[in-house]
Parts: sequence; structure tokens; C-alpha cells
Amino acid sequence: MEAVLNLCFERRIFFFNMNKYLGNILLTLLFLCNPCFSQAQLKTNSVYLQYIAIYKDLAIEQMKKYHIPASITLAQGLFESAAGKSTLATMGNNHFGIKCGGSWTGATMRKDDDAPNECFRVYSNPRESYEDHSQFLLRDRYKKLFTLSSTDYRGWANGLKSCGYATNPQYAQRLINLIETYKLYQYDTQRTYDSFKLNHSVTSARITLKGQEPHEVFYYNKNYYMIARRGDTFKMLSRETGISAGKLARYNERDKVEVLNDGDVIYLEKKRKHATKQYKHIPHVVRAGESMYTIAQHYGIRLESLYKMNHLGAAYTPQVGDRLRVY
Repeated sequence: MEAVLNLCFERRIFFFNMNKYLGNILLTLLFLCNPCFSQAQLKTNSVYLQYIAIYKDLAIEQMKKYHIPASITLAQGLFESAAGKSTLATMGNNHFGIKCGGSWTGATMRKDDDAPNECFRVYSNPRESYEDHSQFLLRDRYKKLFTLSSTDYRGWANGLKSCGYATNPQYAQRLINLIETYKLYQYDTQRTYDSFKLNHSVTSARITLKGQEPHEVFYYNKNYYMIARRGDTFKMLSRETGISAGKLARYNERDKVEVLNDGDVIYLEKKRKHATKQYKHIPHVVRAGESMYTIAQHYGIRLESLYKMNHLGAAYTPQVGDRLRVY
């Protein structure tokens, strides 16, 4: 069991770090331009998976407020913003390609679309874009869509096309393909969302606007964590999360001026005193290169608690094969 968990945990870190290599704009362009792009190929696109992880809670929040299926909102966001990589999304936080219109009084930007130099809305963060998208669909033009079930994503996708939301003749099928490829329909039955990750999706927009990828937030042992990249500092992560550098360092039992290593697990709240319950009777077997600190981080527990559970002093250095209690 331990070996399986370690493998899964390492694979999660590996695939997260591969985002910057797999998540390139070529995959996005292939999907947008080639209607024959298969669902099997779509599943390899980590850029799309990262977008879903970051923004699914915003989509669920909007569904709870306005009864628009979260799958439809996410699929439209993915398609319209090229998974957050479009100029409108990166420069204007506009994830749905909504144009200015006569009633818009906010900030704007110009971009060629159906016609040259068209006017598009600019938002201060992604949450404003998601909210405005919901308000946009509340117009009389889309009124009939709200008679459909919130789980009828096919009806919503085809309805958006028939109501004139988009000029692309394949628009409805593109949304359906995205929903079914990434199983976005699972969010249509959720009635709660992770407010921590939702707020992170807003603050991380500052990072995106500077041309950097926001870190994906994971959940383990009743705590949130990120995977650091080479050159990251607590100060940099603080700007992204809204959590002070000092707190982040304390939560991870480190000095706030440290430069982090690629792959470091950084918890965003105070760690627990013991591992998850599944390890109640399963000790950790020390492997080569491990320290008490890396073991504590692996299980999301405090370093002092790991020493205390095993009745060890601060001078103890783990040896390969040692068995340590983690619960």
C-alpha cells in the first residue's frame, strides 16, 4: 500500500512538472483548428487539465447562483480562451471572448476577430469574467436554455449554437467533446465548491498576467499544497496565494528567505500532527536520500510530531530500512 501511494504521489509531482513541457500552444491550436483531433489526444493535454483544476470551482459557484451547468461554463472557458492561453485571457482576463457591446462601460482592448480591431471587455480578474458570462446568458435571447435540466449539457450546447452564441458551425460539438473527454459533466451534480481554490484562481491571475503559469493547488491530509518550481521563493508564492511569505515558511518549517527546489511540496496551511488514517498501522520504511523533513512533507505532518511519535531526539538521522510511525 505504501509503495502504491508513494508511486502515485511521485507521479503526481512528475506530471505536474511536465506541464511546462506538454502544455504548449501547439496542442491548443491543433484542437481548435482540426475537427478530427481525437478525444484520446485531448486527454494528453495537460494545459486543459490545469485549467479545469484551477477554474472548476468558479464554474460550480456560477452554477449555484444562476443554474448554468458547470460543464458548459468550463467547456466554453476552455474553448474560448484556448485553456487560458489566449491573448484575451492573459491580457484582459476575458475567458469567454465577450465583446464590448453598447452597454459596457469598463476597460476594453482591441483585437481582430470576425472583423479587424474589434472591441472586447477587460476584467480585473477571472472571477469577474465568469460572473459577466453568466449575466450575459441571462438575456432574453438565451431564456429557453434555462428550461433545460442543469445536467443536460448536450441540450445546452446545442441551444447555445441555435441561439446564435457563436458563428462556428461546430461550436456545439466542440463543447460536447470537451465535456465528455474531460468528464466535465461530473461537476453538474456538485452543490458545493472549494472556496480556498476558488479564491486562489482569482489571486493567481496576477501571475498569469505577467506571463507565468499559476501553480495548481492540490489537497492532501486535510491541507492544500503546491509543487514548487525551480527558482520559486516564498515571497513569489505569497504574491500568488495571498498568504504571507512568513506564514508559508512557518507552515513548511523553513526560512522565508530560502529559494525553493523544483518539486518541493509547499503546504498552504499548518500541517497536521499525523498522517491520514490509512497509515494508522502502516509504518514508513525509510528509503535512500530521505530525511525526517522530506518524510514529514510527504505525509503532510509536522516535523516535531514525526520525532515525537517515534520517541526520537533531534540528533536522530534516519537510515535506509528504518520503520517510522506516521500516525
